[in-house]
Amino acid sequence: MHELDDTPAGGPIDLTHDELVDTLRLALIPGVGPRTRQSLLERFGSARAALAAAPSELQTAEGVGPKLSRKIAEADPVDVEREIELCRQHDVEILVEAHAAYPRMLREIHNPPGVLFVRGRLQPSDALAVGIVGTRHASQYGLRQAERLAGSLARAGLTIVSGLARGIDAAAHRGALAAGGRTIAVLASGVLNIYPPEHDRLAEEVIAQGALLGESPPMAQPLSGAFPQRNRLISGLSLGVIVVEAAERSGALITARHAMEQGREVFAVPGHVDSRTAQGCHRLIRDGAKLVESADDVLEELGPLVEATPRDDGTVVHHPAELQLNDLEQKVLAVIGSDPTSVDRIVADSGLPVPRVLSTLSVLEMRHLVRRLSGTTVARI
Repeated sequence: MHELDDTPAGGPIDLTHDELVDTLRLALIPGVGPRTRQSLLERFGSARAALAAAPSELQTAEGVGPKLSRKIAEADPVDVEREIELCRQHDVEILVEAHAAYPRMLREIHNPPGVLFVRGRLQPSDALAVGIVGTRHASQYGLRQAERLAGSLARAGLTIVSGLARGIDAAAHRGALAAGGRTIAVLASGVLNIYPPEHDRLAEEVIAQGALLGESPPMAQPLSGAFPQRNRLISGLSLGVIVVEAAERSGALITARHAMEQGREVFAVPGHVDSRTAQGCHRLIRDGAKLVESADDVLEELGPLVEATPRDDGTVVHHPAELQLNDLEQKVLAVIGSDPTSVDRIVADSGLPVPRVLSTLSVLEMRHLVRRLSGTTVARI
């Protein structure tokens, strides 16, 4: 379990035990969501200072009224100590926002969670992730598509993110697991209180090949208001979200809305025109979501990464479309820099004949991985 600072400025630094207690006390007070927590930190400078403030002072922070100010002032450190000990006993990792292992993708969203509880392990390669969500009342067609897409994307090297719910979520996790890939389940309950309970075994398989995570205390119950909050983390962890079967009022559409607000790509799988669970997907497509039939449709649409992402094999990915390349194409791309690179240099560095290099450059250009600067020079996008 890692115990790090709650303020991202200045990079990750070790916390004392008392500082960790203060960080968790503030983050876990009912009514102190990510936005209010950030407001308190901006007003008082640290979790400890906010907890020590008088109720009248606390009310000067945006979003804090009389009732919440009393809750903050009366927060009990003993309760937090119990949570820390519970995490130690069950190998639950506590990540705060400044921790190096805190997902970079979540730092980019508005009001990221101040604390994450994690079972399993997050990896840098999880920045290459796609969310797959949909109805709990899935048809056999929807389950097949979710499992097929998850498997194909996982084999390409993407981490699959979903919510461990019945229906499409479970199919997405199982597709990634069957392909030997990584998958992350984001829970509305605590990570030691699996919901739905019949997915307990699936949760263990996810832990073995990825991670369970949530922002609620480890034994928290799955309250209805926590599910929309959970959905923003699914989209926040992902480069894009695929919706497979969703009715007009499906929670999956909430995830799609979060994705759009967070600047993520939105994809939808078309269904049968007379199916109620296809209506939400068809509406998304009418509103501009990318229609998805295969993993290639997703990889072609995702744009360049904000930061190059390391993979498990030691290579670095700058653009998800690189995951589609064969060995020859990867070899040519590897010798092209962001500065102008001549064809002669590519031939020399790759050791390939000129005709093969030229034909490969055409493929890389069509995949929007390189741009031609002149007849004899190219650069990586």
